[in-house]
Amino acid sequence: MTRLPIVVAIPTKNEAANITTTVRSVIDHFVAVVVVDSDSTDDTRALAKAEGAEVVPYTWDGKYPKKKQWCLDHVRPDIPWMLFIDGDEMPSEELLAELRRIFLDGRPVKPAAFDIPLGYWFGGKRLRHGYTIVKRALLDRTRARFPEPDDLDAPGMGEQEGHYQPLADPVYRLDAPIEHMDLDPVRTWFDRHNRYSDWEAWLEEHPEAREQIRTAKTRQGQLFHRAPLKPLVSFAYAYVYRRGFLDGRAGLDYALAMSFYRWQIGLKAREMRGGWSSPS
Repeated sequence: MTRLPIVVAIPTKNEAANITTTVRSVIDHFVAVVVVDSDSTDDTRALAKAEGAEVVPYTWDGKYPKKKQWCLDHVRPDIPWMLFIDGDEMPSEELLAELRRIFLDGRPVKPAAFDIPLGYWFGGKRLRHGYTIVKRALLDRTRARFPEPDDLDAPGMGEQEGHYQPLADPVYRLDAPIEHMDLDPVRTWFDRHNRYSDWEAWLEEHPEAREQIRTAKTRQGQLFHRAPLKPLVSFAYAYVYRRGFLDGRAGLDYALAMSFYRWQIGLKAREMRGGWSSPS
């Protein structure tokens, strides 16, 4: 079987619970699979190597470029195309077939990047409706680059780029998904999004950095960025308009969780603005 002319980059830190499944899902389909690991204290590196992945250590220096742009700059630069997947993700069979049609049919690939939807799992169930996350995950590194907003002093994100897309033109959206099959307990979702909301709230009080990031979001993200009453809009959009109710209890839980995330951002931003302090 001809392998796709794409290097898969998997940024990790303590992904031992998921990394074996992730590497197995790509190792036979792509010309290179590289795990870029940030000082994991579990068996992430050993497990990835056992499945045939190359492992590259990464330590953030506190500046730009951050981790994903570092991958574009340094990981297998001989291969122009790079697919980013997280340590708890895997390409669907439909996505592999779609990529084969694009990259192995003999015609030149014209887009500079591809947006790929996520098949999202929450609370142990695959969601079929509701809010769909789309990632600009497949990049021609010669024509795509992550922005460098003035947010290094912001809390919440650290070594990884924030919730914005790499800049590229033109961009094409694929139909088939990457499966985001997180096996960690649901509390880890809330832990991550608590940190993310720190960053988002900081942006609300730093309009110049916020504007830099707004231009690097999807069209849907830009529209939502301007919406009032974001917690209510988020719930109504995901649960009613996008029919998240068809996913049963998991659909309700996810819509509420995302609404709560938006509420956290607003509350934290108001706290920064008002200089609230906790009672001693």
